[in-house]
Amino acid sequence: MNLLHLKYAVEVAKAGSINKTAEALLIAQPNLSRAIKELESDLGITIFERTTRGMVLTPDGEEFVRYAKAILQQIDDVEKLYKGEWRAKKRFSISVPRATYIADAFTQFSKSLPREPLEIYYKETNASRALKNIMYEDYKLGIVRYAKDYDKYFQSMFAEKGLVSELVTEFQYVLIMNRRCPLGALAEIHYADLEEYAEIAHADPYVPFLSLAQIKKEELPDNVSRRIFVFERCSQFELLAENVDMFMWVSPLPEKILDRYGLVQRECPDNKKVYQDVLVYRKDYKLSSLDKSFITEVCRSKRQVQL
Repeated sequence: MNLLHLKYAVEVAKAGSINKTAEALLIAQPNLSRAIKELESDLGITIFERTTRGMVLTPDGEEFVRYAKAILQQIDDVEKLYKGEWRAKKRFSISVPRATYIADAFTQFSKSLPREPLEIYYKETNASRALKNIMYEDYKLGIVRYAKDYDKYFQSMFAEKGLVSELVTEFQYVLIMNRRCPLGALAEIHYADLEEYAEIAHADPYVPFLSLAQIKKEELPDNVSRRIFVFERCSQFELLAENVDMFMWVSPLPEKILDRYGLVQRECPDNKKVYQDVLVYRKDYKLSSLDKSFITEVCRSKRQVQL
């Protein structure tokens, strides 16, 4: 088995495309395709399913790529060790939803990091990408957010993928807006009150098996005609801080964040949907001291915002 072919397979799995991988690795697309087919032939398995959506890992492929990444990482470590470049590093990696209480937990966690070599990876993303990061990108932890109605689907997925899941919190979304926004002066805010305002929304889906169009229909009230889809949470807050005719649905925020951006937080009695944030990691993974420290901060932060 050719180690270079292992690297090719890992990169194709990451990109989901032969063409994109060939461009990134500066090799000819036919040569890359041939290398993948030779690897599959040598192993006697089908690593990728060729679809109109690109190269999709088969169940055998998922297992193979996981081993391939571990092998390549070990080879890299050995080379660094014997070239005098290697130092033992603690590592922490997690993918999370765009939630301010989690970001606050990460901030507090960062203050207690040991003064020794370490690498920290913190990625805000959607549920689908968080799971892919654990399965294929060597992220150790993930916090997955989804509507409680989909719990059966997700629990089945976790079991199928060999993941442990632990409930972090359940909550209902609240509204935030500029302190000068007229919505903030209302005793109660109903869906009908939002019609004249622009909504800031996350730009990627909440549920892996639904399209963005379906997500917008299921998750968001249909009476809002103006929406701005934004990926970055900081940009969302900047928009709210400068505009009095915008609002956003969020999990409850810490008071200090509301004060920092000049925002107010309000409940909406029309909104009865319950969401869950769930911690996930592989069954064969043992939580590190850094993992446990971060989880402790998440629990502290959620108590502060009464989640």
